Amino acid sequence: METFDADWLALREPVDHRSRAMELIDPLVAAWKRGEWTRVVDLGSGTGSNVRYLATRLPSPQRWTLVDHDPAHLQTVGNLKVNVPSCELAVVPGDIGSEGLRAVERADLVTASALLDLVSATWLDRLVAVCVEAGCAALFALNYNGEVTWSADNGPGAEVEDPDDRMVWNALSIHQVGDKGLGPSLGPDAAAAALRAFERVGYQCYLSQSSWRLGVDDAALVHRLVKGWAEAAKEILPQESDRISAWADRRSEVVSERRFMLTVGHDDLLALPRDSA
Repeated sequence: METFDADWLALREPVDHRSRAMELIDPLVAAWKRGEWTRVVDLGSGTGSNVRYLATRLPSPQRWTLVDHDPAHLQTVGNLKVNVPSCELAVVPGDIGSEGLRAVERADLVTASALLDLVSATWLDRLVAVCVEAGCAALFALNYNGEVTWSADNGPGAEVEDPDDRMVWNALSIHQVGDKGLGPSLGPDAAAAALRAFERVGYQCYLSQSSWRLGVDDAALVHRLVKGWAEAAKEILPQESDRISAWADRRSEVVSERRFMLTVGHDDLLALPRDSA
């Protein structure tokens, strides 16, 4: 699986938290209470953003198992202190395709953030099968859905579209469905594919928008996004490297001049076993 550095995860965490679909918390908590759940598995836990968001919103007691393949991230979450009564954290080094799925076999809830668009349809089918066998619910947050929209803000003359936006987005669409370690990725179809997969096995599903809406206060994050998008586009279109660099320079200038708004589309999915919904 791809590895994301701690600086990037720290930049996106506050945006992730404010963007998540709060309307999914009530049905999740209701099912948690009815089932007297305690066990949560967080796949691709990174530095613990999902724990920091969810632990304060779920009833106690809680027993979290955090699965990640990056030793540095595991060391960080291993030292994480959560201000929640009776909340235990355990870390599991390993891949979400092996150790992760084994952990789900003993879970009441499996959760992840910004993960589903990186996994394959085959992995998703395996996960759904494990969830059914375990009677496990699922909450997958911030799954990229392909929407990227620039709009003007904070002053006249801000560009809404760049002539090379379409070239870059087309390249990104190809990059998104490449193999990130578990086979061809679901990419922007991830949340919809997971919704279909869980509904086929009788789960009660809730799909809600959790798009990033970024403005001038998020400039550092947007600069990183533009840089990352340009790098990904160049992998697909190396012959257009100079043109893509020029696109990134123009977009970065708009960000630096504080005259933009940017929407990056995401969806959150909650899937509950019928007997708990």
